[in-house]
Amino acid sequence: MLASERDQLKAEIIKMAKKHDQHRSGLIPVLQHVQNVSRHISPEAMQDIAEAFKIHPVEVQGVVSFYSFLSTEKKGKFIVRLCRTISCDMAGKEAVANQLENELDIEFGETTDDGMFTLEFTNCLGMCDQGPAMLVNEDIYAKVTPEKVADIIDSYRNRFGAHVTQGEHA
Repeated sequence: MLASERDQLKAEIIKMAKKHDQHRSGLIPVLQHVQNVSRHISPEAMQDIAEAFKIHPVEVQGVVSFYSFLSTEKKGKFIVRLCRTISCDMAGKEAVANQLENELDIEFGETTDDGMFTLEFTNCLGMCDQGPAMLVNEDIYAKVTPEKVADIIDSYRNRFGAHVTQGEHA
């Protein structure tokens, strides 16, 4: 991250912390914002957040490490999360998982070389009666089949211009 980008993010963090009166109830929204902007929460960002909320950095780290949707590792622009509950297993999750790996040419826990997609398993998405369920960022997909995977992934590639060169992370 360039110095000017870090300064801009730090200013946004301070503004958001003030909006929440520097109360800890604003910590999650600020962390989510940083995650959305940077696709991860860096040690520097955690330090800036701690300073903005007047708390110890280890408290921020504790929140980041507790919530699975927050990460210190850089993720893709689109995080594809497939539910791994027993109900999704019984509805055919394994075939969907295999098709996702084939379509993205990565395994679960990895990010595509172009930085566009990260593939993860997640716990219950609350769609147990409509499995297999999948979440792409905030978009939920129910009754996903292997045949639907390519169309879903292509919709993100096409709709958001996910054709960038390696190293250029949009």
